[in-house]
Amino acid sequence: MATASAPGPAARATILVVDDEEVILDVLGTLLTRRGGYQVHVARDASEAEEILADRPIDVVLLDLMLPGVDGLELLRRIRAADASREVIMMTAHGSVETAVEAMKAGAFHYLVKPFQNDEVILLVENALTQRRLRLENAGLRRALAERHRFGRLVGRARPMQEVYRLIEQIAQARTNVLITGESGTGKELTAEAIHTRGPRAGGPFITVNGSNLPPDLLEAQLFGHEKGAFTGADRARRGLFEAADGGTLFFDEVSTIPLPVQAKLLRALQEKEFLPLGSVRPVRVDVRILAATNERLEDLVREGRFREDLYYRLNVIRIHLPALRERREDIPLLAEHFLAECSDEHGRVGLGISPETMRLLVRFDWPGNVRQLRNVIERAVLLAPGSVIGPAELPEEIREGGTPSAGDDAPLPAGMSFHEAVEEYERRLIRWALGECGGVQRRAAERLGMRPTTLNERMKRLGIR
Repeated sequence: MATASAPGPAARATILVVDDEEVILDVLGTLLTRRGGYQVHVARDASEAEEILADRPIDVVLLDLMLPGVDGLELLRRIRAADASREVIMMTAHGSVETAVEAMKAGAFHYLVKPFQNDEVILLVENALTQRRLRLENAGLRRALAERHRFGRLVGRARPMQEVYRLIEQIAQARTNVLITGESGTGKELTAEAIHTRGPRAGGPFITVNGSNLPPDLLEAQLFGHEKGAFTGADRARRGLFEAADGGTLFFDEVSTIPLPVQAKLLRALQEKEFLPLGSVRPVRVDVRILAATNERLEDLVREGRFREDLYYRLNVIRIHLPALRERREDIPLLAEHFLAECSDEHGRVGLGISPETMRLLVRFDWPGNVRQLRNVIERAVLLAPGSVIGPAELPEEIREGGTPSAGDDAPLPAGMSFHEAVEEYERRLIRWALGECGGVQRRAAERLGMRPTTLNERMKRLGIR
């Protein structure tokens, strides 16, 4: 979708008049052309209007409420969905003023009551054009602001992010393995991409591996490839991801989920720069840089025997830690505006803004899902906003209320929650309480709850507690 732009000083604004009365089309066409100096197009129904809107850069639409077939309200919704920066002025007879007010709630700029005064028409169109110009300029400024504080696809100006950028620049040219840590949703894959694109392997492949849902034998075959007949169903030879990434970068997302049997073969591939495909006796040599990411403490997994110590030290040559979003709240407005511009373009709703009260709620929230959660919330708000401003009503309930209930909160569970959901919520509250009592140390929290540390860790994963 092309990005809309405001008319320059020498450009004539373009107006579309949609009405099924010829006399209205003639009067407004003459008035807007001669007195306003605008370029004017006319349409007699929604079908004609949509054809013009699809082919021409219309700035303002004068739209009659009563049209044959698709009425003005429905056409208004379609126009706003296609381009929210395009202003619409509704036209109505005296008896339909209430409907015109409803149209304003749906995103119309204003309304004209027939019969109207010429000066009134010109003034409204001028104001609508000013509003459109301001929206487009603001959207451009938001993009420019985000660009000044971007590093690849990472966005942020807070001090912890500046440290991340500095490390990326320092290590991008090296061959060293890198371990990227941080909570889920903090941007670990984007960090890996930034390292890859700034290094000498930028022209080579960047391949992501996430084996959390694969059994060991399938993960091994995916990584190292296999010969024909190596196992049941192997009807032909296939090369693995290591071979596919030759000359580039292999990124292990959530490396902590790799099963121990595969860890051993991965370690050998890292040490020897070669591996044996399943069913083969001939080693394959590769030149691959390894980047790995995890949202868990690999040191704890090593102590529990769930992650090989030698592999841990092989991966953890350079570590980059990504801060949680709540640790860099000053970046929340910047990220919110960045995602607003991105999602507005994606969904054809250019010109949206975020109200100050909404931004205050976004900054106050703790964001357990971090940057990924913030983007999802902004995208949801872009889709739900009825007008040109995202208000608190477009935010999820937990953000409007300032966060999820604490462990000691006695408030009743939300209506409609199932028994299973209620039990899970109670488990979350107990675990959070125990973690709070024990200073966040999982082993002590497990003792407090009377369970094994591994059991607590598994339940925290299942319940989404980080």
